[in-house]
Amino acid sequence: MQLAEKIDHTILKPDCTLKDIQSVCEEAISHRFYSVCVPPFYVKDAFQFLEKTNVKVTTVVGFPMGYATTPAKVEEIKRAIDDGAEEVDAVVNICAVKSGNWNYVRNDVDSMTRIAHMRGKTIKVILETGMMTQEELDRLCKVCIESEVDFVKTSTGIPLPAPMWISSPG
Repeated sequence: MQLAEKIDHTILKPDCTLKDIQSVCEEAISHRFYSVCVPPFYVKDAFQFLEKTNVKVTTVVGFPMGYATTPAKVEEIKRAIDDGAEEVDAVVNICAVKSGNWNYVRNDVDSMTRIAHMRGKTIKVILETGMMTQEELDRLCKVCIESEVDFVKTSTGIPLPAPMWISSPG
């Protein structure tokens, strides 16, 4: 098995252009990457660039903070799939986690997972682990297991402020 077949080639810069998307798609084809991960705005374009290849299209939902409402995330997933996404990387609602609203978190993850699976697609839930306590991570992992998400990711890669439980100098 080739390592390249496991790579999601990603471009999520807020100022990326269609030319950037095309370039990332060409690189993915050239290197035989598994997928390209692009902003939702470019899913349809990436799908067209990759249509006759084995490279999949992935996009993000609730990116990067996850605090969109559950119905908004579900609609984002539907649109992404309709536009050609095979996989969705969805950010957990960090505000709900930090507020201890575990019913909301469970419903959020379950709703996103259900719509992706109903459409035969893969969902990866991003936990943003750098902002979570160990207890929160344990509960989030349990929620993800119960909701049968396909993968759990640690971070969006977007620099975030230090967790509240880490004090800063001064």
